[in-house]
Amino acid sequence: MIGRGDRAFEIYRKICPSYIEEISEIHRTEPYVYSQMVAGADAPRFGEAKNSWLTGTAAWTFVNLSQALLGIQPDYDGLIVDPCLPGKFGDFKVDRRFRNAEYHIEIHKPEGVQKGVSWIEVDGEKIAGNQIPLVDGKKEYHVIVQMG
Repeated sequence: MIGRGDRAFEIYRKICPSYIEEISEIHRTEPYVYSQMVAGADAPRFGEAKNSWLTGTAAWTFVNLSQALLGIQPDYDGLIVDPCLPGKFGDFKVDRRFRNAEYHIEIHKPEGVQKGVSWIEVDGEKIAGNQIPLVDGKKEYHVIVQMG
């Protein structure tokens, strides 16, 4: 990610069914599902969505939102936390299950910041970098992330 959270969210809003309700009369599909395609400008029914429920877009959108925007990315050696969010977004919490452990993650984000991690604290201790290391047998992690 190049750190443009505002732009990333703007693109997401263009494809998210709940954000395109204002064109539901043209789109003609359920306002909570993705479709396989939308008819182009030369089609008789320009803008009409086709084949809802027959796409993997919802699953890929979840991956994009959770890993690219929220920045919680699974890695071989642990979870990487590297959010890329719109400037106006505030603090948030995420519970994430990864390799049989629960991660309770709090992300503190100053207004205007879109990318960058100042520090990460895991179970009360600051760690180097932005990767939460795996600990064999550990079942729960409490994580605080400060963006900036």
